[in-house]
Amino acid sequence: MRNRKPILLVEDDRIDAMSVQRALHDLKVLNQLIIRENGEEALAYLRDENHAKPAIILLDLNMPRMNGIEFLEIAKTDEELKKYPVIVLTTSDDEWEKILAFDLGVAGYMVKPVDYKQFVEVVRIIDLYWTLSELPG
Repeated sequence: MRNRKPILLVEDDRIDAMSVQRALHDLKVLNQLIIRENGEEALAYLRDENHAKPAIILLDLNMPRMNGIEFLEIAKTDEELKKYPVIVLTTSDDEWEKILAFDLGVAGYMVKPVDYKQFVEVVRIIDLYWTLSELPG
């Protein structure tokens, strides 16, 4: 990413979180990766004025306590939180979840490939897009 703001990863699966960490490292993305395990923890992080605000949020959908759709329903109706770009990064290829996610204002929807090389390619494309994209201050 061009700016030095952190990346917020909302992901309950430790293996998937480690895969994102590893892919970012392999791609030499230097942004700090903040990991929260569910939507509730992500909202608490975003609402805490002491935390650096993210450049982007990578969001899983299938999580305990508060899933990704529930997170989006709250975040995208909040005047302060709705401006953060959210990319869904999930194993779900469900058409209804895709429609719902876009209706709730996500910037993109990526299905996690099982193959690590393909996974790195997905993360590379996300990084390339957000490196080129102009975000509001």
